[in-house]
Amino acid sequence: MALRRAQIRRIKLCDGGRAVANPGDGSDNHNVDHSADADRLQDNPFLPGTLVIVTLGNPREKFWGAILALRAEGLSLCGIELPSFEDLVSMVKEGEPFTPGVVFFPMHRIERMELDLPDGNIPSLAQRFTSSTGLDPVSALTRKLEASGERK
Repeated sequence: MALRRAQIRRIKLCDGGRAVANPGDGSDNHNVDHSADADRLQDNPFLPGTLVIVTLGNPREKFWGAILALRAEGLSLCGIELPSFEDLVSMVKEGEPFTPGVVFFPMHRIERMELDLPDGNIPSLAQRFTSSTGLDPVSALTRKLEASGERK
């Protein structure tokens, strides 16, 4: 637990995902319960392989895909532009080859990132993809990365 607390002291994530340096010498945040921060980090839903919808600014774009890495610098994603979703599903259903984009978005462009989850009776994009194609979307999106050895 002490190692985790030291790691948390070095970098604190603030609203908007921007990293703020923290000297780690205990000179600030004396009232903060660092074990609560450690628990929050363990419960982070934005882990590699998680399907997300990302809204970007300047220019405004939306992407759907699997997280490859999320760091203070930005987000690496394997996916597609959201307006191309139906085209992707059609291509996969017809057995056509497709190559999802592997992209990096600097943190200052990311306005919002949300989990691809169903909303009441409305299925998630992942559920729609699976019901239309019979494939797992994470496997379909990252298949070429795994085959080339870029992702482990």
